[in-house]
Amino acid sequence: MKKAKKILVTGGAGFIGTNLIKRLLQTEDENKIICLDNFYTGSKDNISPFTNNPKFQCIEHDITKEIDLEIDQIYHLACPASPPHYQKDPIKTMKTNILGTLNMLELAKKYHAKILIASTSEVYGNPLVHPQVETYFGNVNPTGIRACYDEGKRAAEALAFDYYRQHQLNIRVIRIFNTYGPYMNPHDGRVVSNFITQALMNHPITIYGDGSQTRSFCYIDDLIEGITRMMNGEDSFVGPVNLGNPTEFTVKELAEKIIKLTGNKSKIVYNPLPEDDPIKRKPDISLAKEKLSWEPKVDVDEGLKWTIDYFKNRVTPFGGRKDENT
Repeated sequence: MKKAKKILVTGGAGFIGTNLIKRLLQTEDENKIICLDNFYTGSKDNISPFTNNPKFQCIEHDITKEIDLEIDQIYHLACPASPPHYQKDPIKTMKTNILGTLNMLELAKKYHAKILIASTSEVYGNPLVHPQVETYFGNVNPTGIRACYDEGKRAAEALAFDYYRQHQLNIRVIRIFNTYGPYMNPHDGRVVSNFITQALMNHPITIYGDGSQTRSFCYIDDLIEGITRMMNGEDSFVGPVNLGNPTEFTVKELAEKIIKLTGNKSKIVYNPLPEDDPIKRKPDISLAKEKLSWEPKVDVDEGLKWTIDYFKNRVTPFGGRKDENT
C-alpha cells in the first residue's frame, strides 16, 4: 500500500486551486489535502463542498508570513492573477510572488518535499517571438503597471531554480497560459469571464483595442491534467514548461463566439488598449507533449458552453469596471 501524502495547495480557494483540490480529492489515495489561502481573491464558497471530506483541511494564512507544516508536496498557486486584482495592491502582489515563494521553498527544503511553482505566460511579456517557447526570455516592461505580476513571477522562477541548484530541491516550474472554466469569479476581470457576464446580461461586450490581439484559451480540466502530470512526472524534468491551448484566435472572435453561444444580442464596443497589454499570446507546447505526453483535449466551443452554464446561476449585476483582455 502506498504511503498517504500530505499535499499543500497554496491559493487553494482560487479558480485553479479549487479545481486542483477537487481533482486530488477524487482519487482513491488517502492523501491529506491542505488548502492554504488568505481569501484575498479566493472564495470560501469555492471550497465549501470539500469541508466535510475527512481528507481535506483549510488553513487561513497569508503566505508572505512563514508557516510550519509537515508536508510531502506543495502546489504553489497563490497569487492574484487578473489585472484588476494584482494591480489593486501591486506591492502586495510582488510580496506574494517573492516572499510567498521564498517561504514555500524554505518549507519544501525543511521537509524534503516536492514543490511545483505555478508561473505564467506573462513572463514572456508582449512577446517578440511567436508562438512562445520556453527558451524565449521574454519582452517585459520592468517598470510598468503589470510588472508586479510579470516580474514577480519571473523572480519566483529564479528563486525556484536557485534552490534547485544550491539545495538540490525537487522543483517543477509550469507556465500557465489563459485558462477558463468553472469556479472562475464572474467579475475577476479576465476576458472570458468579462465577456460571458456581459453577454448573459445583454450588456455591451467591452473590447480593449481593436480586437485583433490574439489569445489561446485552455479549459481548466486540461490544465489540471497537465499540472498533475508535471508534479508526478520524472524528477529529471523540472521545467519550465508551457501549459496552454495552442489554438489561437482574436479577442474579437472570442466575443463573437460567446455572443453566439449565449444566444444574446450584446453589441461590441471598443475602448483604448491598456498599457503593456500583449498583442499576441500562443504557447508552443512541444515540450509538454514530449515530456508529459500532454496536450489539451477540450474544444474551445465545448469548454465555453460548460463555462456559460456554470455562470448562468452565478452572474450578478456587472459593475462596468475597466478590465483588460488578459
